[in-house]
Amino acid sequence: MAIPLTKIIFPYNIHMQKTFPLKYHVPTPITGGQVPFRRLARREDRQQKCREVIALSQEDYCTVAELDIKEAKDNNEEITIPKEPERKLADIWRDIHGVDDWDGMLDPLDPLLRSELIRYGEMVQACYDAFDFEPFSKYCGCCKYAPSEFFECLGMTQHGYQVNSYIHATYNINLPNIFQRSLRPDAWSHTANWIGYIAVSNDEMSAHLGRRDITIAWRGTKTKLEWIADFMYFLRPITLKKIPCPDPRVKVESGFLNLYTNKDQSSQICKRSAREHVLEEVRRLVSQYQNENLSITITGHSLGSALAILSAYDIAETGVDVMDDGQAVPICVFSFAGPRVGNTRFKERLAQLGVKVLRVVNIHDKIPEAPGLFLNEHIPPMLRKLGEASLWFYSHVGAELTLDHKSSPFLKETNDLACYHNLEAHLHLLDGYQGKGQRFVLTSGRDIALVNKQADFLKDHLLVPPNWQQHENKGLVRNNEGRWVQRERLNLGDYP
Repeated sequence: MAIPLTKIIFPYNIHMQKTFPLKYHVPTPITGGQVPFRRLARREDRQQKCREVIALSQEDYCTVAELDIKEAKDNNEEITIPKEPERKLADIWRDIHGVDDWDGMLDPLDPLLRSELIRYGEMVQACYDAFDFEPFSKYCGCCKYAPSEFFECLGMTQHGYQVNSYIHATYNINLPNIFQRSLRPDAWSHTANWIGYIAVSNDEMSAHLGRRDITIAWRGTKTKLEWIADFMYFLRPITLKKIPCPDPRVKVESGFLNLYTNKDQSSQICKRSAREHVLEEVRRLVSQYQNENLSITITGHSLGSALAILSAYDIAETGVDVMDDGQAVPICVFSFAGPRVGNTRFKERLAQLGVKVLRVVNIHDKIPEAPGLFLNEHIPPMLRKLGEASLWFYSHVGAELTLDHKSSPFLKETNDLACYHNLEAHLHLLDGYQGKGQRFVLTSGRDIALVNKQADFLKDHLLVPPNWQQHENKGLVRNNEGRWVQRERLNLGDYP
């Protein structure tokens, strides 16, 4: 639908520059979030306005904590501000990493766990922001930036990581126009797509985290190729793709397995499969940093969540996480809006290997319900054995953190299922979720405008245009002759 210019330009000039800076917000310590509101004479009106989040005043701001104090004064209530003992992430990182399966940390949601979930979610969102989806680009289907400048170009240097290598995937299927490929004959590749990266925390960030963290981030579905992988619902033994497993009954979704293990000898980029690349790089990094406290954190959204769980299993099963002294590096998966990956045997084997998985889901999102919409872990025990014998019985793994987008006063009613699945919406919900039955309160100061980066999910009165993120000039730059051309990038075959 076309939007009148006056509806975009005027709100953009007046409000966006002051209220909604269109950049990643540098995370601040967990405090009361800031909610702008008009001065109101009646307490009941104030509560109603705050619930609906009508953010129209530019001068009057107060924190949610201050609002609670004012309400207490109105009722002549005794004002007490609880003081929590100061905790450092470095001291409890193993709890955040799931050593006790996040027992007691999900309801209410632990503030440090919340900030870490948002941070890792932003590292996944970076995969979407950096993906070249322009068919007129020579580099369609790859990352827009070199690994050395990845976080800098995305305004994420505060995350404290350095990208070591990129992950590319291919798919051996004989269907035309299945890859997200360039229309240009001199395209960088016709059989590969960039799908994630491997990064390591720098010294400063490692001191903050309490360990050197190896992070693997997987992008979700963006291409026709990946949609096919999503809907190949029948299970296959994981050993068919030469992934070691002592139990031949361990099975995973066929499309996920193919995307993870396929390679193309004719392609310079995909001579190695995504699996081979991940295992080799993790083995190298574990050897390089084995004299330090280490962790392996794998994260992904949607399809990327499935690949994150699959690669976590593979790393643990093949033993590339084991250091020279025989100690295994702890492995954790932070999954966002992820589907089921395998059968009950896969779930049990993953637990035996000590891989910890925390799945963040929106209860209205349908993607986590598949595959296994009818045959899953929720069927009656008497039917479970019959179901497990089929090729379509799936089971979720790990712990689950359930969110509800209807609890946010910032989000509008919509029938767009893509909004329910949107990663930025999940991060927004994490920012405001306190616990079951508790009031939705933004806590980290994360910019709500990010929700509409690639969606139309915010209420209109917030004056944030839908789908506002655009690639400047579609990647074209003016050369010395005054002509608009595409900027040349490094030879992608040289990328690690």
